[in-house]
Parts: sequence; structure tokens; C-alpha cells
Amino acid sequence: MVKIAPSLMCMNISKFAEQINCLNQTVDYYHIDIMDGHYVSNMTLSPWFIEQLNNHTTIPMDAHLMVTNPIDYVEPLLDIGVEVISIHAEFLNGHAFRLSETIKKRGKKLGVVLNPETPLNLIFDYIHLIDIVTVMTVDPGFAGQTFISESLEKVKKLTVCRKENNLGFDIQIDGSCNEKTYQTMIEAGADILIVGTSGLFNLNESIEKSVEIMQGHLDAAVSET
Repeated sequence: MVKIAPSLMCMNISKFAEQINCLNQTVDYYHIDIMDGHYVSNMTLSPWFIEQLNNHTTIPMDAHLMVTNPIDYVEPLLDIGVEVISIHAEFLNGHAFRLSETIKKRGKKLGVVLNPETPLNLIFDYIHLIDIVTVMTVDPGFAGQTFISESLEKVKKLTVCRKENNLGFDIQIDGSCNEKTYQTMIEAGADILIVGTSGLFNLNESIEKSVEIMQGHLDAAVSET
């Protein structure tokens, strides 16, 4: 069954406790976008946010680093218990083997993120070290963008690569995961879907109702695959 990871940059922060308490009963991961206003022009969540979230959940967290110096964030994020540290391939190159060792020694997971324009061959030399490959199906940095369907070809190729090489990484999709795209994403081979505004938080004013609607959309998509 496909796993779900809400993107908490899309939540209603004024209803933080209410929404987290509801999501804790349903989701598999929390997706935390950390942006510095440099790598992408937006600024969102931070390690401080994760520390506060730790007081309200035991759900594992995936920190998606959209920052200019992601390596500087690794040790602080490990210290506050982040389960997955996901770094864009352009920054991970040159650090992958050392970071994998550092992160695995702490019992955590290394993720790599592929922008729509990033070629798969950029990560092939260290793909065996990766726990989660995130494929961006929108340009990074903002919620609610147009779905880039061409990115699903990467997902299909990753599915083949994983099978042919007997690898164990999960494939995660970030961007426009919603009722209109679930089926094609699952058919392409996605294991984890990151849901944001269109897939979860804007479905209803009530978070409980939003979760119910989202689950119905997912169940319908799975039944069609």
C-alpha cells in the first residue's frame, strides 16, 4: 500500500495541535520543507519547528533541505531525531559516501531529491546508499504548482533500476499529489506520496474531513491500478 507524507508547510499553523493530533492517526511520515530563501526564493519551516513537532508526535520526519549549504544542517537534524534527511542531488554529489556513513551510524536514512531537470545518471554511482529517492513533479520552492507529468518517466526508470539491481530504496513523489494524479503516480511505481494543499489541506475546512476525503481518493486510485 502506498504511504502518505503530509507536507507541513501547507498546514494551518494556527491549528497546529488539532491538525497534528488528527494526522498522527493516519500518516506514515511528516514531510518538513526547510528553505533558506537562497536555494529557492521562499522561506518555510526550520529545525526549530521540528523540535516543537517532536512534542506532539512519534511519526517519523523527512527533512527536505532546499538550502544553499545543506551539509551544515545534517548533524543538528540528526541531534533532534529526524528520521530521513533528503538533499538535492546537485548538493549531495561529493558528499554522498561520507554522509551516508554519518547518517547510517545514527540509525537514520539518507534521501536524495531530483528536480524535474535533474538527470538520473547524476545519482547512479551512489544509488545503493540511498534509502529514499524523491522525484519532484513540480519546480521546488512553492506549494500549489502545475504538475510536470514528464517527471513520471524518472519514477518508471527508478522502478526498473531498483528491480534489476535488487536495491531497496523507496520512491517518493513531491508535487501535485492529488485525486487527479494518484493513479498515474502509483502505476509508475511510487511508494510514498507527499500530499499538500490540493491533496489534503484544502479539501475541507475540517482536517478530519480532509483526511477522510483524501483516503477515499487514494482508495479509488489504488482500486484502478
